[in-house]
Amino acid sequence: MVYIPKHFEETDVPRLHALIRAYNFATLICARQGDIEVSHLPLLLDARRNVLIGHVARANPQWRTFSAEQEVLAIFHGPHHYISPRWYASHPSVPTWNYAVIHAHGRPRVIENAGSLELLVRDLAVHHEAGAAHPWVMDLPGDYQEKMLAAIVGFEIEITRLEGKFKLSQNRPAGDRPLVIAALEQLGNDNALGVAAMMREAQCGD
Repeated sequence: MVYIPKHFEETDVPRLHALIRAYNFATLICARQGDIEVSHLPLLLDARRNVLIGHVARANPQWRTFSAEQEVLAIFHGPHHYISPRWYASHPSVPTWNYAVIHAHGRPRVIENAGSLELLVRDLAVHHEAGAAHPWVMDLPGDYQEKMLAAIVGFEIEITRLEGKFKLSQNRPAGDRPLVIAALEQLGNDNALGVAAMMREAQCGD
C-alpha cells in the first residue's frame, strides 16, 4: 500500500488512465521468495480489457516470476517538481515536492502466441511513433523480425487495483495555489509545466 492522505487521493478512473497513457514508462516490481525483481519499461493500457501490455528481454529473469497467484506492481510517475516556500503568501512554510503517481496492481500472464507478441510490438511502435511527421513502420525482413521477437517475452497484467496520489498543493491555503502555478509556469521546464497544468485542472474540478 502507498501512503495517500485523503486530500491527495485520486480515484477518477478516466483521469488515472489519462496519466498512464501520457507517462507510460513504468517501474514494474515483483516479489519472489523474499527477493524483489524490478524492470523499467513502457506499458500500454488497454482500458476496454482493463490490462497493461508490455514485454521484457527474454534474458531478464523477471518474467519467470509471473504467476496468476502473485500480483505485481506497476508504478507510473507523472510530472513532479520542487515547490519553494518563496512562492507562498502564507508563512511560516517549508519546502515540499508536488507530483502525480499511480500504483497499478495486477495479475500477470505471459503471452506465448507468436502472432500476439508481434501485434503487441506493433502496437507499442504505433503508440510511440504517433505524431511523428514520418513515423517508423515495422516492416522488417522476416528472419530479422523472427530473431528480434525470439529475444523478448510479452505479457499482460490484469489490473486489480489502481491507487492514484496526486499531490498538487491541495493542503495549502487557496491563495497559495495560483502563486505556485505561476512560479512553475515561469520556470518553463517540462516537469514544472506538467505540474502546473495538473494543478490548474485540479482547481477547475474544485
